Amino acid sequence: MPVVSRGEDGHGEGLHCASCHTAKNVWVGGTHIVTIPGNPKWALAPASMAWQGKSLGEICAQIKDPARNGGRTLAQIHDHMANDELVAWGWNPGLGRTPAPGTQAQLGELIQAWIDTGAKCPAPGGTKVPSHDLKAEAGSMKPAV
Repeated sequence: MPVVSRGEDGHGEGLHCASCHTAKNVWVGGTHIVTIPGNPKWALAPASMAWQGKSLGEICAQIKDPARNGGRTLAQIHDHMANDELVAWGWNPGLGRTPAPGTQAQLGELIQAWIDTGAKCPAPGGTKVPSHDLKAEAGSMKPAV
């Protein structure tokens, strides 16, 4: 897997994300990289938005906090999750990758129901989202049959 550096704007340093992340998913069939996710708007989320090492309660609080969610209100969070084309990639991730469960429309409905019922969060603590060894994961990707 190539070394990726976010750069100052989150769109890559030197070689910008859109150099490889073009208009559609690209099958490369390599050992470590099977497909390259497609979208010219592809970028790394700010490091401050990472979920690794956080509990569900901590992630929920982060999602609701405009200081840590890109300045979004709950209505804007809903719109982002229900309609954003980069979020939609989760349901069309390309060969060798597992799509997100359900549909983007269902995610939007679930988020709206969460907002409508008070947008409550679980207590902080509990199980943490594990960190990932991306190089090991990339090496284990196999084409879908």
